[in-house]
Amino acid sequence: MIDLLFIRHAPTEWNEAGRIQGRRDVPLTPRARDSVSRRRLPNGFGERCRWVSSPLLRARQTAHALGAPELEIEPRLVEMDWGEWEGRSLPALREELGAAIRENEARGLDFETPAGDSPRRVQARLRSWLGEIARGGRPVAAVSHKGVGRALLALATGWDMKEGAPVRLRWDHAHRFGVSDSGEPQLVEPNIALVVRPEGA
Repeated sequence: MIDLLFIRHAPTEWNEAGRIQGRRDVPLTPRARDSVSRRRLPNGFGERCRWVSSPLLRARQTAHALGAPELEIEPRLVEMDWGEWEGRSLPALREELGAAIRENEARGLDFETPAGDSPRRVQARLRSWLGEIARGGRPVAAVSHKGVGRALLALATGWDMKEGAPVRLRWDHAHRFGVSDSGEPQLVEPNIALVVRPEGA
């Protein structure tokens, strides 16, 4: 099994306002950049792994703030495309669309956004990337997005997204997955706290 440590990007102004970001390229807040720069990956993981990031700025900024010495940009780690709903909030959409959005959300992996994406399509691009990790033979630290993390969790656990998640992931923590020789992921250890960097280090 190859270790894959998944980290969601730190907060942006849109996160704090509850707005759906999707593919919008929103930067981290200054406070978030300062906070994450005081953290490191646990157990020396960051020194022995390949660092890989979504191409979106918020993920790249998070990886650099965590101390990534070199960063590979991986388009398959980009966030799910929310199409026409980007910039909106889910509570507002639920109030506006009523039963239609409830029926859509009940489709789980096949939930689709207008002119956008679905979790199942996110999984399809993740599968080819996971196969490459399996062949690469080296641990990976991946900085990406909540939608990608949920799709990865679903692949690793068989979750169909129609009910609540089998494990509650804390998005300010790292999550360790193992990737088999065939590219299949499994959840090894969720919710690993990032290490506070000593002053002056």
